[in-house]
Amino acid sequence: MRLSILDQAAISSNQSAAEALKESMKLAQAGENLGYTRFWIAEHHDLPGLACSAPEVMLGYIGANTNTIRLGSGAMLLPHYKPYKVAEVYNMLATLFPDRVDVGIGRAPGGSAEATNALSDNFLQQVWNMPNSVKDLLHFLDNNIPPEHPHAKVTASPVPNVPPMPWLLGTSKKSAILAAENGLAYAFGQFMSDQDGAAIIEQYRNHFKPRKQNDVPQVIVTVTAICAETSEKAEDVALSSLVWVLQRKKGEGQEGVPSIQKANDYLRNEKEDLLREMKNNMIIGNPYQVKKRIEELQEKYNADEIMIVTITHSPVDKIESYKLIAEEILR
Repeated sequence: MRLSILDQAAISSNQSAAEALKESMKLAQAGENLGYTRFWIAEHHDLPGLACSAPEVMLGYIGANTNTIRLGSGAMLLPHYKPYKVAEVYNMLATLFPDRVDVGIGRAPGGSAEATNALSDNFLQQVWNMPNSVKDLLHFLDNNIPPEHPHAKVTASPVPNVPPMPWLLGTSKKSAILAAENGLAYAFGQFMSDQDGAAIIEQYRNHFKPRKQNDVPQVIVTVTAICAETSEKAEDVALSSLVWVLQRKKGEGQEGVPSIQKANDYLRNEKEDLLREMKNNMIIGNPYQVKKRIEELQEKYNADEIMIVTITHSPVDKIESYKLIAEEILR
C-alpha cells in the first residue's frame, strides 16, 4: 500500500504563521524519511488558522529541503487562475525537482466570498468553464497545443524533461467524471465528504478514457487520521482538531488549533453526540486500529493510495502520528 501526506499548514494557538509553514517543511522531511510517497499542501485564502495561500511557493521551499518525496498541490484552485500560468508554475517546479512534481487541481473557492472576489473576476463563470480550463491546462503541460487553439504559438516555459503529473481532486460524481473523461488521476476527499465515495470512484473507473498510451485509472483517497501509542492518547490528541472544527463552524477559532487542555475546557459545553458524529469521518486510534481502518477503506474504495491529513496542536504529536502509521503499514 502507498501512503501519502496532505498538509493544510494549520497554525496552532502557540504558533506564528511562519512557524507553522516551517513545521510543514519539517513534516515533509519526516514523511520522506518514513517512506511516504508524496507530500501535498492545500491552498486556502483568508481563512484564520491556515497559513498556505500559495502552494507553489511552499513547494519550492519544501523541494529545496527534500530529495525524493513527490511534491504537489492539494489543490491548486483552477477557477482563480489562467491555465497557462498554472502550467508555467508547475513546469518550473518540475524543472527544479525532476520527476517529483504533481499538480492537483480543484474547483473550490478556498475561502470566503470576499476573498474570492478579491482573487478573481467571474469565479462562478470560471467554475462553469472548468472542463475547458482543464483541457487547456493539459495542452500546456503536455506541450501539445492544437494548431487551431488561440494560444497555439505559446509554450509554458521552462519545459521539463518529465512533465508534472496532473490530478483532479474532488468529492462528487461530477469531478470524478471530469477526471475520467480527461484521462486524469483522481483524488477523492473522503475527509470532507458525506457522499458515497465508493460509487463515485466506481464511476470514475468505469468512464476512464486514457489520455496517453498505457494510462490507467489511478485513485487516491484522502482521510483524516490521528494515531498515538494508545487509543486513549489518540483520542486526547484528536480533541484539538475536533474542537477547532467546531469553533470554525461557529465563526470562532481565530487563535488557531487549541491545545488539548483548552479543547477539553471548551468541550464541557458541547454535546457528546455531536462529537461522535464528527469522529465517524475520522480514523483515531493506536497503530493496529488505524492500520485496520485504513486497510478497510482501501478495500472499500479500491484505492491505489491513501493520503492522510492530520491536524494536531503539537507538531511532535503530528509527526509521531505519521511515524506510527508508517511503521505499522509501510515497514
